[in-house]
Amino acid sequence: MVFKTVDAPSNAKLDWLKWIIAISLLIAGIVANYYYNYQPWPLRLLGWLVLLGVISAIVLQTYRGKQLLNFVRESRMELRKVFWPTKQETMQTTLFVGVMVVVLALILWGIDSILMWLIGWLTGQRG
Repeated sequence: MVFKTVDAPSNAKLDWLKWIIAISLLIAGIVANYYYNYQPWPLRLLGWLVLLGVISAIVLQTYRGKQLLNFVRESRMELRKVFWPTKQETMQTTLFVGVMVVVLALILWGIDSILMWLIGWLTGQRG
């Protein structure tokens, strides 16, 4: 897979201003959250949700924001193409994996026990 770098369009020259505004609003929100800490938390939460909505709207107007939005849309389209197993297939696969884990654990325990006995016999610690 080859990723191409695309130059920003000419209308993206003021993106730095949009980022400064978004960061300034975020800092203002943090300061306001501490300044109004006596307010009930649901009211502050509502304020944060509104502020984050405004910040998101500003950021999505930048070149990088549009790239992110395009990536999310394409990801959702790809997610719809995924074949999801049925509940029965999931349960059977999970049961098979569980049984294999137990079987391999018993095999490794047996090998470990044999090696421990062999080392004990070779070093004379066991009769």
